[in-house]
Amino acid sequence: MSGEVYGEQRPRKKRWGRRLLITFIILLIIVAGLLVALDRFAASYAERTIGDRVSQQIADQNATSEKPDVTIEGVPFLTQVLDGRYKEIRIGLTDLSGPADNNRTVRISQLDVRALDVTAPLDTIRSGNGDIVARTVTGTGTIDYPQLAELIGQPGLKLAEKNGQLVGNAPVQALGQTFDVSGKAAVTVKEGVVQVRFSDVTAAGLPDVPFIRTLIDSYVQKLSVDLRVPELPLKLAVQKVEPTPEGLRFTAGADNVSLNAGGL
Repeated sequence: MSGEVYGEQRPRKKRWGRRLLITFIILLIIVAGLLVALDRFAASYAERTIGDRVSQQIADQNATSEKPDVTIEGVPFLTQVLDGRYKEIRIGLTDLSGPADNNRTVRISQLDVRALDVTAPLDTIRSGNGDIVARTVTGTGTIDYPQLAELIGQPGLKLAEKNGQLVGNAPVQALGQTFDVSGKAAVTVKEGVVQVRFSDVTAAGLPDVPFIRTLIDSYVQKLSVDLRVPELPLKLAVQKVEPTPEGLRFTAGADNVSLNAGGL
């Protein structure tokens, strides 16, 4: 009789133990899900805050753009908050337009910004006092060739990239005829200003005489342009420019940038 009683209780204990294990696993899944949701909510909040500050700075610079697309890299986000360090923050700006020099407006179709090794102590985030600093900030953007030709201001000028160089051609009136002038341009950066200087300009069919040479040299001078890129957020300064099939791609950079005081 006692053997039957023990035989009935053991399966019940096993079933009860399984239920506890299943319940515990379900609770772990729920807690993990809540932590993930909380982590993503905190990251989204921080990304929106950074985006709002970037938008405000752009407006302060009399520039415009679409709403910044901000992504804080690294998972989980909350561990970075507790550590006070963020590996990388990405900021994408679409259709950034702003004043350059000589009452001109320059439009950058896409500006991609990366802030690396960001230090943001938890106390600073809580109180708003102190600095949030990115060790390095880099940005890349492109000025398309139709816009660059418009800024140079010579009728009929067409620009393109060929074998890594900026090339151009345009019609020129001489001797009562229209000739196609073509040449290569050197693109450099000096004190934040993009300089475009044409050389090796030739015109098929034009005689190589002093008068024609003077005419071509005069035209070449008109093709030169100093282009100041609109003031960029995060104190980015243009450091390098290179021709690409899409347009002039520039690289800008800055070190030790404050993201909450004068930088963002």
